[in-house]
Amino acid sequence: MAKPLNSLHDQVAERLRSLIFAGELSPGSWVDEVQLCESLSISRTPLREALKVLSAEGLVRHEPRRGCFVSEVTEQDLDDIFPVIAMLEGRCAHEAAIHATEADIQAMTLLHEQLQAHARAGQIQSYYATNFSIHEAIIAMAGNKWLAMAIGDLRKILKLARLQQLNAPGRLTQSLKEHLAIFAAIQVRDPQAASDAMHEHLTRQREALRSLRQSQNSRVQPTSISMPARTTTLTTLAL
Repeated sequence: MAKPLNSLHDQVAERLRSLIFAGELSPGSWVDEVQLCESLSISRTPLREALKVLSAEGLVRHEPRRGCFVSEVTEQDLDDIFPVIAMLEGRCAHEAAIHATEADIQAMTLLHEQLQAHARAGQIQSYYATNFSIHEAIIAMAGNKWLAMAIGDLRKILKLARLQQLNAPGRLTQSLKEHLAIFAAIQVRDPQAASDAMHEHLTRQREALRSLRQSQNSRVQPTSISMPARTTTLTTLAL
């Protein structure tokens, strides 16, 4: 559950997150503080406090005498993060299978019906939004605030790249199958199966991102005067 935005710099931080996740502040780009202050009608103080928050979250990095830059998610970052979040969300699925109520199951049924409809229609943005709601529901059912906090921090970083994996050929259909497997395990109250299915789901997300990136790189046709292609970062599509 998101905490209320109690200060101006909290509101500015949330606005900057939105700009980053929408790709309006692109990975690696310099954060123009003067332009942002003008467009958001704020002073430098709340903006800089907001940038400190985003720096702590890993969404921007500060370079002395140069300012802030939007973070880039490297292949190594993804290799490091996905096993951790797979373990954490796997534990959430384990706990959810133990603690889920009938009301929880009914709510999850509706979400999975929506997920299937979006998958059939090939609506990636809508699919992802419902997918996000399902993950949030499982985290809530687990009832462990420390797990929720740790996952929330990592998901902010993965949000720079994670939706892109749904564009990999066949990934949307496979993702749906994985979600249905997780839900089936929760429905029958099988903690180990739920954990294993969630771990598999997130591992396959990483594999889809890697496959997609390799496919993109293979389509790059170098010329004698072209700059070397950057192969270590993923562009932001959303999440």
